[in-house]
Amino acid sequence: MIVLGIILLVLGYVLPVPLLITLGWILVVIGVVLFVLGAVGRPVGGRKVWF
Repeated sequence: MIVLGIILLVLGYVLPVPLLITLGWILVVIGVVLFVLGAVGRPVGGRKVWF
């Protein structure tokens, strides 16, 4: 999710499309939150580990 967000951010800044920039930031933030929750051992979505 983080990688997809970064790709959308880059595309949004290369092609000046505000929607891509907004979606990219949202995906990056959600990805970082899920990563941090998973790293501290808190179950995310009923699972302790995402494969």
